[in-house]
Amino acid sequence: MSYQVSCSIYSETKELRDWGFKDQITRSGLSVPSNIAEGIERQGVKEQIQFLYIAKASFAELITQAMIGKDIGYLEADFVDELLKKTEQISVMLAGLIKSIKVRNQES
Repeated sequence: MSYQVSCSIYSETKELRDWGFKDQITRSGLSVPSNIAEGIERQGVKEQIQFLYIAKASFAELITQAMIGKDIGYLEADFVDELLKKTEQISVMLAGLIKSIKVRNQES
């Protein structure tokens, strides 16, 4: 799902001429699935959890940028509203995954 969020940001901003804003929001959106993938592939539990927290932080950055983009007229309100719903769902899933990894590590 975070992969689709990232792709949707690229699609939504493809005509945007403010290169600084476009670069920042696409990079934060791309950071989420990238850090999830990297975290899952890490061997150590601490590293796994660290990368998942980085992904959650990138979502916070993305949400802020999306709200700014909506308020300054760069992004459509419907797009941002849907993006916020998806990011909230994914953030909850990430929190659950982090908790699961921590519990599994304590049981080992």
